Amino acid sequence: MEFYNVKLKQKVDVPESEIKKTTYTRQTKEGKTSTRYAVKAVHQGTPVTKFVSKEDYDRLNCPIE
Repeated sequence: MEFYNVKLKQKVDVPESEIKKTTYTRQTKEGKTSTRYAVKAVHQGTPVTKFVSKEDYDRLNCPIE
């Protein structure tokens, strides 16, 4: 999967075996709950995160962090 490494300032490929899924939940001003789906990995010692759609999140066979 392709990530953007901010430290290197370039796109990098990380194998799916090194990726973990995670979700971020927050409370909006209106009192509703908002969930964002993401995948995380570590590339050359730098943590990288990529936000994905729910469909992509569900399709991946990665462990949940």
